[in-house]
Amino acid sequence: MSLKIGIVGLPNVGKSTLFNALTKTKSADAQNYPFCTIDPNIGIVEIPDERLVNLGQISSSEKVIPTAIEFVDIAGLVKGASLGEGLGNKFLSHIREVDAVGHVIRVFDDPNIIHVHGKIDPQMDKEIIESELILSDLQTLEKRLEKALSESKSGEKAKKIYAELLERIKSHLEQGTLTSNIELVDEEHQMLRDLHLLTNKPHLYIINIPEGHLIDVDRGKYADILGVENPNKIIPICAHLEEQLAELNPEEIKEYLSELGVEDSGLNSLIRSAYDTLGLITFFTSGEKETRAWTVHRDAFAPQAAGKIHTDFEKGFIKAEVVHADDFIKHGGEQKAKEQGLIRMEGKDYLVKDGDVMHFKFNV
Repeated sequence: MSLKIGIVGLPNVGKSTLFNALTKTKSADAQNYPFCTIDPNIGIVEIPDERLVNLGQISSSEKVIPTAIEFVDIAGLVKGASLGEGLGNKFLSHIREVDAVGHVIRVFDDPNIIHVHGKIDPQMDKEIIESELILSDLQTLEKRLEKALSESKSGEKAKKIYAELLERIKSHLEQGTLTSNIELVDEEHQMLRDLHLLTNKPHLYIINIPEGHLIDVDRGKYADILGVENPNKIIPICAHLEEQLAELNPEEIKEYLSELGVEDSGLNSLIRSAYDTLGLITFFTSGEKETRAWTVHRDAFAPQAAGKIHTDFEKGFIKAEVVHADDFIKHGGEQKAKEQGLIRMEGKDYLVKDGDVMHFKFNV
């Protein structure tokens, strides 16, 4: 599973600078004028995981394969995007393809970098972007709702329930509520899936702040400013600093961040928040041939995890040998972990945990 995050925001908030830094490329044009990005730039980033590196070393693996995250730098949206302003309809369509929306919001002030509205106002910037997503979704809903209401007159219960759901979503959107913030049961989520609503995607708020403000950032304060209920969805990043870090090796990055008094890079903070928001975890397979990280949903059972490797593994699943990565690493490998009684045999009802090292038994 490759996680795909769309980087959105108003023009000149630092989206392309951040994209280039995260992906260690110069593929996104980052200039001081609106709409310097037209087509979306796409970059694949390997997710750093120290556990994976250690597992690979202990197993003397020929290959170590991390899981990946895909960033999509979507051109700057403006007020009126849902009506086509600033090539808005084209830009909005790109957002439909991502798993989560990373909304870059400018907090830094720099007179040399033009703000499209002439002033720094994070709350207004957030509201403009979200209003355009809402307006676009309302257009989608209105088209579908007309047909749904007509079909509901047939008396078929399922069609009536669907029409009522669309009316409820429309009502919330008209009040400025994102679909992702509406309480829905699993069945309702399934019913909405084919609409690909922009506001039904998880949102992360990447606040682009000055380098000197990174120490002890009060996420709660910014959550209050932006009207975001969960402070964990606030990711403070200095795009300029990330751009500098992109030129360094891992050891130099650690040393540089330590000198600044900053615990971790913006990339790692963004990945953690994205995984938490989307309910994702990582499990591992490790051996002489390869050590590899795999991504599954938090509620995945062992056969589903096996299916990430190969569909035959899920179909013919028998059991899984499981040991936590911490125990595997602490005891220097599978054999010693087994001697300590730390390797368990788990069946079909085993709920996979983050950090599990798994070996699957199957029959096809």
